Amino acid sequence: MRFLKGVFSLILVACSSLASSQQRDENEVVLVGETDPEVVAAIKQARKTLPEFLKLAAAPPSNTDDYKLKVVVVDGTKTEHFWVTPFKTLPNGFAGVLANEPKVVGNVKKDQIVRFDESLVSHWGYVKDGRQVGSFTVCALFKKMPIAQVEYYRKTHGFDC
Repeated sequence: MRFLKGVFSLILVACSSLASSQQRDENEVVLVGETDPEVVAAIKQARKTLPEFLKLAAAPPSNTDDYKLKVVVVDGTKTEHFWVTPFKTLPNGFAGVLANEPKVVGNVKKDQIVRFDESLVSHWGYVKDGRQVGSFTVCALFKKMPIAQVEYYRKTHGFDC
């Protein structure tokens, strides 16, 4: 599977249930190449486990919330990954609201409703008992970020990776 060179947005606005009073621009991006092995593996893991996630999202346990998908948006030669929340399953894919501002592509905007199919999902996540579940690409990106930045997200958003 070939992944276009793109931007993975570490945009945690969708993780509002764990928002912090600390001030930080959470519309941060981490640039990675098309063959970054950790990110490619994370996307494969997210796609492999997507059916289980969707079953859980359809009937969420009471100790879970903040279900979200991350999807690829292509604009010519530019590619960017966006959180979509809330989202709903449709007969031929999904529809949902883009939860963050674009930094690279120009063909979408925050709060826009988008339709997409399973092939564009690169990540999924939800919160269980205050901790992030899923977050495969975020965990891969943490390995490329400054420690202080990673610790901020772990502390304020419940990441355990």
